[in-house]
Amino acid sequence: MPKTTSSWPRVIAHVDMDAFFAAIEVLRNPELKGKPVIVGADPRKGQGRGVVSTASYEARKFGVHSAMPVSRAYKLCPEGIFVSPKGGVYGDYSRRVFEVLESFTPQIQKVSVDEAFLDLTGSIHLYGSVEAIGKAIKAKVLAETQLYASVGIAPTKSVAKIASDYQKPDGLTIVLPDQVQDFLDPLPVSKIWGVGNKSNETLAHLGIRTVRDLRALSREFLDARFGKMGGFLYRMARGIDERDVHDRDPVKSVSNERTFGSDQDDPEVIHGTLLYLSEKVASRLRHQQIKGRTINLKLRFADFSTFSRSKTILQATNLTEDIYKICLGMLETFNLSGKKVRLIGVGVSHLENAAGIQTNFLDQENEKKSKLEAVLDQLQDRFGKTALTHAQTLNARKRRKDHTDSDD
Repeated sequence: MPKTTSSWPRVIAHVDMDAFFAAIEVLRNPELKGKPVIVGADPRKGQGRGVVSTASYEARKFGVHSAMPVSRAYKLCPEGIFVSPKGGVYGDYSRRVFEVLESFTPQIQKVSVDEAFLDLTGSIHLYGSVEAIGKAIKAKVLAETQLYASVGIAPTKSVAKIASDYQKPDGLTIVLPDQVQDFLDPLPVSKIWGVGNKSNETLAHLGIRTVRDLRALSREFLDARFGKMGGFLYRMARGIDERDVHDRDPVKSVSNERTFGSDQDDPEVIHGTLLYLSEKVASRLRHQQIKGRTINLKLRFADFSTFSRSKTILQATNLTEDIYKICLGMLETFNLSGKKVRLIGVGVSHLENAAGIQTNFLDQENEKKSKLEAVLDQLQDRFGKTALTHAQTLNARKRRKDHTDSDD
């Protein structure tokens, strides 16, 4: 059957680079080709901190995958070649990839540095067929970056995303509108976008293992068993997805975490790291011109037990001082005696547009602080994050100099 646009209500593509970071490392060092490359922190013979950013397909054969602790990755693949992440290099390649994608359509939704949705409905006539534009995207990405991409094309975003993973690496999978159900039915239910480990386990307990199994359940049963997610599962099992490709999803929260190189019980290091994370979160909020009303604190201890605290305030903020003071107050609710901290996280949610927030007389002091922090943002953007910062952050950084920390 020709892959034309005659029966396509929309032509949605999902482009996903293959083992992006690892592929870049191989491109930069051809001696790594064909070897199990793992991009992540130093594993230190299975005792390292941090997580895997990306693993080459050779490493994945050992069970290594993204977001896995590097200590676990080392135990699975001790002969793996661990390479430290190079954010700036990856960012350059990401920009080149998106420049290519923008040459096919202006309707792009960036999902991450190495994947995106494209609405190609208005571009197909330039290429003659869906298959032709899919091949053209892959060929141009390869020509411009020397990296391979997998492309899935379907009438909806959810099906296109599943399709891009169907024949990885270097795949091109096209799901015609009248073949969506045939494509989905035999797939494991875990392939549905949004079904995580917990949902998959729940479905497995119900005997639901394939999309066909899920489709056999009534909407009423799914609503009763899964609440709001029931309707989502009902639609996804039938390939129903009316979501448009748009520039960006609304930001729901902004957060940063730090995993210590060695577990910490030094109050100065803990407080300084808390301030450092508050600075990062506040700066990101200001760059996006948003503020938030709920401040979140996350602690993970040496035994991997993890706890969270949150506090909602009346007046939304994006000031470092506000976020830090509230987090400090929440930190004091923990009994840290005899305990060592492995990870600290700071986040802000319940966001709103900063430009739309009215300022009254009582907010004048905050406005002064906001202007000062805006100047700090400008200096850090120009000269680097360490060019000017709070003294306590610098002190804590010095105290950590003998440890290897990682930001998540």
